[in-house]
Amino acid sequence: MTNAATTYAWEGINRQGRRVSGQTVSHDLARVKAQLRQQGICPGRVRKQSAGLPSLAAPIKPAEIALFTRQLATLLKAGIALLQAFDVISEGFDNRHMYRLVKGLKQEIGAGNTLASALRKQPRYFDDLYCNLVAAGEQAGALETLLERVADHLEKSERLKARIKKAMTYPIAVIVVASLVSSLLLIHVVPQFQNLFASVDSELPGFTLYVIALSEFLQQAWWMLALSLGAGGLGLRRAYRVSPGFRHWLDAGLLKAPLAGTLLKKSAVARYARTLSTTFAAGVPLVQALDSVAAAASNQLFKQAIEHMRHDVSTGMPLNRAMAASGLFPGMAIQMTAIGEESGTLEHMLEKVASHYESDVDTLVDQLTSLMEPLIMVVLGGIVGALVIALYLPVFQLGTAF
Repeated sequence: MTNAATTYAWEGINRQGRRVSGQTVSHDLARVKAQLRQQGICPGRVRKQSAGLPSLAAPIKPAEIALFTRQLATLLKAGIALLQAFDVISEGFDNRHMYRLVKGLKQEIGAGNTLASALRKQPRYFDDLYCNLVAAGEQAGALETLLERVADHLEKSERLKARIKKAMTYPIAVIVVASLVSSLLLIHVVPQFQNLFASVDSELPGFTLYVIALSEFLQQAWWMLALSLGAGGLGLRRAYRVSPGFRHWLDAGLLKAPLAGTLLKKSAVARYARTLSTTFAAGVPLVQALDSVAAAASNQLFKQAIEHMRHDVSTGMPLNRAMAASGLFPGMAIQMTAIGEESGTLEHMLEKVASHYESDVDTLVDQLTSLMEPLIMVVLGGIVGALVIALYLPVFQLGTAF
């Protein structure tokens, strides 16, 4: 009976003296070593591994996927064969998980699979939009062109995410720093004054008594407060993942929030326009393109709106009317879409819409950043000032008593 084929992970030295590694599917260990010697590789460590792509324990950053896509598009455009391109790319990554991913993709393609089908086996890193665009490129014989568009899309999406994260960092920083400063003052400074006030016969001011009570609570139950905050954070995170209703409620609330809501809405419109422009320009039919755009939407309200728009467009309604009916898209985006549909340049108009709102997001982030810097000083100054007033009120009362 013939043994079942097994995937072997190997390491060795090539003819140039460089250490190389990879995976080979074979029926036994001896054949693997023989194949490696035929390729000019002196085998070192060879071990069995489960068939298919390796299990990746650590996450790979989206920026690394964008870099991989850009490099693959560049190499293919330069005339490098696909399998050889994977070898070149894998050597450039210090992240061993990324290295293994690229080698695993090469193995799948070497076994006769298309690039799109190999990518679909790693949905954690390559979503439906990515795979659909690659499949369209393979079918049209323009894989390098589609990969360039995908790389552009990923790089601009990551740039937009980075701007949003930067805008959200300041409010979080204000809350964290204010909480730490307040806790340190209440736990370590207020008790020193409390010992001083113990020798005072007169009644302490109400504000001072409130601060002392808060200090005593934190000294005794700080760990309960920390556990409650941690459990609450984990609970909200889990609820967001498993409960569509909670996700919808939270995303709707964020869109209505002052400043942050405007920023998130404009970023969602920019993401929608960029994704739809990239997909439609690749030759994907509009209805199918909207399906991919909905799957890529990060906000539940926009995701549901795009799904409704997909249904409306499939029944013959123009895209601009479907966008207007959703109530989420600004007038400029709707008008540009209408012009694009009438002139047959929808992908170009959507790209202009994306660029416009990405520029708006950049401007808003800069404005929020300039506002948050003095706000941090005001908040911290107000907290420290309030605690100082509370602690020195009894001293002022004693001074007026004499």
